[in-house]
Amino acid sequence: MKLLEDRIRQDGIIEDGDVLKVDSFLNHQMDVELFARMGEEWARLYQGEDINKILTIEASGIGIACIAAQSFHVPVVFAKKSKSKNIAGDVYTAKVESFTHGKVYDIMVSKRFLRPTDRVLILDDFLANGAALKGLIELVRQAGATVVGAGIAVEKAFQPGGDLIRSMGIRVESLARVKSMSPEQGIEFC
Repeated sequence: MKLLEDRIRQDGIIEDGDVLKVDSFLNHQMDVELFARMGEEWARLYQGEDINKILTIEASGIGIACIAAQSFHVPVVFAKKSKSKNIAGDVYTAKVESFTHGKVYDIMVSKRFLRPTDRVLILDDFLANGAALKGLIELVRQAGATVVGAGIAVEKAFQPGGDLIRSMGIRVESLARVKSMSPEQGIEFC
């Protein structure tokens, strides 16, 4: 998606350690008009797939998923990273190692919100090593629901996550695929 690639070139900051900071428009300060265009693109790509639910993970995926869900006219469910009083009872759980934070989370979704009849589109801001996506796929499968696919804002195609998820038979539609990046050379898209 040229619009997103242009915005990454304009406002993204490349740091050492394969870190691409897009916090000025994607995952800290949020450009909701950009999110709406992204949602329209995912709706076009997944047209006819009878998606009835969008799943994401807290926190960075929530804003994108909520705005994008308007193009699908379906609810958003987000996996929580910590148990709280308002998510007591039966839950689906999976372990996820965060690339960004360098720690392992037990993510969970209430069984009330994922059902075997659901056709789920998973949305997230980044795909690097695929851990978050694998955890979300596991939650959907525990529910007996169908993973229709995954919509990713930015995929680091030079890291193994995209290939790993696609090898699982999951359709992945990334709106910006980074082929390479460095502070010295800048960013190259696939």
